Amino acid sequence: MKRNTQLALQRGALLKAQHMAQINAVEAMSMAPTASQLGPHGHIVELNADLLTEGTVRESLTTYAVGFRQGTYLADLEILAPGVPVARRFDYKEFTNSEAFYSELSDDLRPIGGDFKEVEYTAKEVTGKTESRGLMVALDYDQVKDDPNWETRYTGMLTTRLVLNKLRRAIALLSAAATNDAKAWDGGAGADPDLDVITAIQTAHTASGVMPNRVAFGPTAWTKRALAHRAQNSAGGFASASLTTEALAALLAVDSVLRVEARYSTSSTAKAEVLANLVLMYNALSGATVEDPSNIKGFWSPCSNGQQLQVHRWDIGPKKYCLAVEHYELTKITSTLGIRKLTVS
Repeated sequence: MKRNTQLALQRGALLKAQHMAQINAVEAMSMAPTASQLGPHGHIVELNADLLTEGTVRESLTTYAVGFRQGTYLADLEILAPGVPVARRFDYKEFTNSEAFYSELSDDLRPIGGDFKEVEYTAKEVTGKTESRGLMVALDYDQVKDDPNWETRYTGMLTTRLVLNKLRRAIALLSAAATNDAKAWDGGAGADPDLDVITAIQTAHTASGVMPNRVAFGPTAWTKRALAHRAQNSAGGFASASLTTEALAALLAVDSVLRVEARYSTSSTAKAEVLANLVLMYNALSGATVEDPSNIKGFWSPCSNGQQLQVHRWDIGPKKYCLAVEHYELTKITSTLGIRKLTVS
């Protein structure tokens, strides 16, 4: 028994090391092209914060950008990596063990003349800093002079791209931290996708002590789920195939089921699904704090105007303008315990 326990601990440590290596690789990724100087008209590049001053702030465009975000993947992002407001430098907890669920039948018995058993909870205290992020675009006066709405149009484009970048980072982090199972939902009558998800949720609950409360399907996985149920050629299969996300959430006993429909460009003519053939199961809380044991959090700090986003505009010559959108954020896996992933074929 002791040897089995040691082997289990070693396997757990190895799996944790693999997860952390994958998470570190994701956090090092850049979702935007780099550029040492401003490119041609309409070319979006990473923002150099040294270019920004109080004089470049445009409050009306900022107000537009904050409102515009509501329709650009923000609802998906709040389910995948709920926002947590923090200062630029802050401390948060990482939960790397299941100590909160330890139990022994008699460890709470105090002997006469003795003390109560002392227990310890060792959540890791981490110091973090939200990262300065933003994108900018250079525009020629002659190419926008006849468009009275060019400022809001490009503000919307930059804002959409920033939120999509953050959405992709959140998915990449969850995927890297998850324990994976391969499942065949290829339309065969023997497949039961919902049972596969329920089983994975129960396995995660046992592993972490906290049941996953959110499930995210990629478009390909969602389609294969429906086709597999229909292939059962039964009343139950047909009913399951037509379940809405809300009805499926009730069946799975989770707070939310999300179909992530977002795509991103991989070339001038091709696009890819950000979640594709994956199903992610994890625990996340809206209104979370820096200390709760959920799996993922989207920490953010206010810009100098006190809001999540800030828009800047300035001239770089007699006939050339720059427009930029900035924000401060740090998306982190705060506990790897119980994150599960199905890769569907």
